[in-house]
Amino acid sequence: MTSTLRSIAAAAASAVLLLSLAACATGAPESSATPTASDAASATITTDAACAGDEGVTLVVDATALEGGDAQEWCLLTEEPVIAGDAFTVAGIETEGTEEYGDQVVCRVNGVPSEDTPIPAEDGSEYFETCAAMPAAFAYWSLWEKPADGEWGYAQEGASTLELEPGDAVELLFTLNGEPATPTP
Repeated sequence: MTSTLRSIAAAAASAVLLLSLAACATGAPESSATPTASDAASATITTDAACAGDEGVTLVVDATALEGGDAQEWCLLTEEPVIAGDAFTVAGIETEGTEEYGDQVVCRVNGVPSEDTPIPAEDGSEYFETCAAMPAAFAYWSLWEKPADGEWGYAQEGASTLELEPGDAVELLFTLNGEPATPTP
């Protein structure tokens, strides 16, 4: 029964990935000024604080679903648009992809969850993330975006192409057994 549930979960996760990749493949609207890593590199990082107003882009990493996990915020002070992946790099946030999908799927953020960390499944078993393929459908990192004066929504593209404006926020959220389902406001 457990292997059947895992097969169903893996199939569902694969379908989500394919839909996400298809959405990314449609292309983003052209912009006259595309932000670059050098734009992000010239920005200033303030740790442990969200940005006030439109002074920059707020970055959040939330692993509180994992035992001993925490949530952290950074403010990337900038007046220019920035790509989410570049903002994470400037803040020192390291993401790791999978062997099968590369950086199109986030498997670990700042080394979490480590390969030797047991992750409890709803059925009482323990899962260990190897980052070989798609992470388990019950234990994964997701990317969320919040436009200035807007609400959190599941990102429709990956961190390597997601463009953020000053006042926006972006979050890498670890969800375990469906909790938390969305970022905290």
